[in-house]
Amino acid sequence: MAWIALVIAGLCEMMGVYMISKYNKVKNIKNLGLLIFAFVLSFVGLAYAMETLPMGTAYAIWTGIGAAGGALLGMLFFNESKDWRRVACIVLVLGAAIMLKLLS
Repeated sequence: MAWIALVIAGLCEMMGVYMISKYNKVKNIKNLGLLIFAFVLSFVGLAYAMETLPMGTAYAIWTGIGAAGGALLGMLFFNESKDWRRVACIVLVLGAAIMLKLLS
């Protein structure tokens, strides 16, 4: 259950990052509320996962999902660069998170 909570927390982190960009474009209460909601769920999920999982592993995977996911969302929705080197770095981040899971 902790791993599911951690993945959901990472996805909420992605949503929070997406909402930061959206809020910067359109400052309204709905976007601000979704931004806060996403980050609160993200931190709650991370805290729950860390009750069972090692802190270093949980935090690295949560951060990896958020960072890689945020970069992918930027490419998909905010016209950010899709250069192969950028994609390769995202793959490295995700690969490192997966290896941490396999080694823990």
